[in-house]
Amino acid sequence: MAKEMSEKVVATNKKAYHDYFIEEVIEAGMVLKGSEVKSLRVGKINIKEGYAQIKNGEVFLYNVHISPYLFATYDVPNPIRVRKLLLSKQEIKKLIGKVKEKGIALVPVKIYFNKFGKAKLALGLAKGKKQYDKRATLKKKETQREMEREISKYK
Repeated sequence: MAKEMSEKVVATNKKAYHDYFIEEVIEAGMVLKGSEVKSLRVGKINIKEGYAQIKNGEVFLYNVHISPYLFATYDVPNPIRVRKLLLSKQEIKKLIGKVKEKGIALVPVKIYFNKFGKAKLALGLAKGKKQYDKRATLKKKETQREMEREISKYK
């Protein structure tokens, strides 16, 4: 509980929860440049289309757009560049085993700053939903909202 209170969430990927069943979430560090960290602190990031892949025993993050920092004077990186994720060898081996299963993808769930001020990525092991699963999830959420509305009327 105390850990969650001290972290500052920069971006969440709501689309990931809509399109996938998130089976497990792993915390990973990211290799970023200074101006990218400043852009993160301002909240200039889009992770909706992002995904991660394992290549040569390393994990890389693709299609995550970090807007250039407005006041950067030099060395402005490409906003959609490939970024390396920092994980231990044990975690990478575990991910390799999971990703070899059919239909498992690595999807960024949220980006946040931990209590030490380091930018972290919550990487989800995701299994794709079918269209009928998505409809069932929406229907369940809608009925839950209606029940809460009815309960709040009688309070």
